[in-house]
Amino acid sequence: MTLPSAPVTITVRRRVRPGRETDYEAWLQRLTQGAAEAFPGYLGAEFHRPGADGIYRNVFRFDTPEQLEAFEGSEFRARMLAEAAPIFAADAAWERMTGLEFWFDAPPGTRLPQPSPHRMALVLIAVVFALVLILNLVLGPVMSGWPLALRLLVLVTIQIGLMTYVIMPSLTPLIARFIYPKISTH
Repeated sequence: MTLPSAPVTITVRRRVRPGRETDYEAWLQRLTQGAAEAFPGYLGAEFHRPGADGIYRNVFRFDTPEQLEAFEGSEFRARMLAEAAPIFAADAAWERMTGLEFWFDAPPGTRLPQPSPHRMALVLIAVVFALVLILNLVLGPVMSGWPLALRLLVLVTIQIGLMTYVIMPSLTPLIARFIYPKISTH
């Protein structure tokens, strides 16, 4: 006998660029409307405007973890996050919950888990190495007669742009479990 899955809740804490609050709230409405229309099992969302800390707190609920995963891996969500990237002041803190803990905020001063610096370094070394190698193989012959400083400027500009807007936004959700340490319950 298979037991039914419990509903799952995602709490998202996010800073928004000053002056972009209205844009962010309009984006949230489009995001939730699209989720309600296109994703079975979407149970709704709550939005909490920032207090003194300047952080928006949003709560999203899905009927099962599988339905949440379908939403998280969707092209719709990726497109919406890319659209709103200029609005965000920082990366969001995401928490997945399957019980009643989403009703409770951590006490002031509680620290959320920080990414492992060693694992972040490994990921960045791999990404930067691969990107520099590919860019040099592809663009090196084209820029062979250019002054070194100009070649470096072009390569670094392309590399930073790709990492900021293409590679890391796509890669980060896939490697989040590797980057963030497990939280001990002891």
